[in-house]
Amino acid sequence: MTLPELLPSLRTSLAPRLAAELWPLTARPDRRGDLRVGGVSLMAVAEEFGTPTYVLDEADVRLRCRQYVAAFPEVAYAAKALLCGAVARWIDEEGLSLNVCSAGELAVARAVGFPAERIVLHGNAKTPDDLRGATEYGVGRVVIDSVGEVDRLVALSDDTAPQQVLLRVIPGVDAGTHAALTTGVEEQQLGLSLATGAAADAARRVLGQNALRLTGVHCHIGSQVTRFGGYERAIGQLVTFLAWIHRERGTDVPMELDLGGGHAVPYVEGEQAFAVEAFATRIRQLLTLECERHRIPAPRLTVEPGRAIVARAGVTLYRVLALKTTAGGRRIVAVDGGMGDNLRPALYGARYTVRRIGRLTSAPTSNATVVGRYCEAVDVLAHDVPLPEDMEPGDVLAMPGTGAYHHSMANNYNLVGRPPLVVAHDGEARLAIRRETTVDLLSRDCSL
Repeated sequence: MTLPELLPSLRTSLAPRLAAELWPLTARPDRRGDLRVGGVSLMAVAEEFGTPTYVLDEADVRLRCRQYVAAFPEVAYAAKALLCGAVARWIDEEGLSLNVCSAGELAVARAVGFPAERIVLHGNAKTPDDLRGATEYGVGRVVIDSVGEVDRLVALSDDTAPQQVLLRVIPGVDAGTHAALTTGVEEQQLGLSLATGAAADAARRVLGQNALRLTGVHCHIGSQVTRFGGYERAIGQLVTFLAWIHRERGTDVPMELDLGGGHAVPYVEGEQAFAVEAFATRIRQLLTLECERHRIPAPRLTVEPGRAIVARAGVTLYRVLALKTTAGGRRIVAVDGGMGDNLRPALYGARYTVRRIGRLTSAPTSNATVVGRYCEAVDVLAHDVPLPEDMEPGDVLAMPGTGAYHHSMANNYNLVGRPPLVVAHDGEARLAIRRETTVDLLSRDCSL
């Protein structure tokens, strides 16, 4: 069953108890108040693996991969959203390319034998290890983000087998999203400016090197983008630049245009999801028109979804530790996780949905604030979420939408170990990444 076919049936079967667009595609509530994902009881996961625990629905990830592959000529999964051996294998098996931005992410890809020709190395400030690892493995493309990277990459490349490169450019487009998520405008550190001529300077440098081959351009206008307008404006800037490159090269060999990712997913009811199929149709039409206007061959179109592939496949489980009521009457529910496993609310005010699982109740609900265990006033996971008024320590809370930028941004603040990642599929729960222990933390301390 395809994703469009599956979503309506899920909404029917889950409504009104779950907002299906926020939860993994296989999520099902049962009569005891539990929730099953991938045929696995989340209460059973909490008992077996403890809390906090990340749960990932394999079927959800695979279906969203297929949706993108059906819509675009090339899809490069943005590994920074979530990467481990299991996810890398799924991405390979579903036919996507892989966008990595560090030697560590590349090491995971190499460990599972991900095809080098389908790997793209990204990053605005690549280290010598990043570039060395990419050239040694023979990655398909490297995205150049600064002029200085050209010489460093030339020193590691071979004239007999030129390294294919893209130039990441700043299109000067405001995506209309949160300031911390906006990456297509001037006065920020990501990409080469078209306006200042930095992109053209880098292109000339690459074209003058036998060890490099300029195959296209790349941009990223931001994250949690819901509307097409920013991408449409970027297309105009990028095709104009591609036409200039064609003239500089003196050839009409088709190139590549990588539009990045940033496609929005909903985290709370009422938020808008990105219309993938409609976007693909619109962008192909616009790209054809722009290329005809500039009289250049249409480039191969690539997109780089990360969040849109894995976010909704994830659920994080927490256990309630304490309950408080403030002088102003606000309910506080403190759990055993927080900003160590979910940094997004503290970073840019991300909002989430929370649901108690494991027991049914006739108690009324009222708004509560779910806070973490860390010693920071900003350690708030969810503001004003409806929860039963009979909450007790030991209750288990499930938070959907945590597949992207949760495990990958987890940290050891307060020397708390990072949670495990459990894959749920076909009624089986299997450990993808184990829980980090105190022994793990102490093993790095050479002063002990």
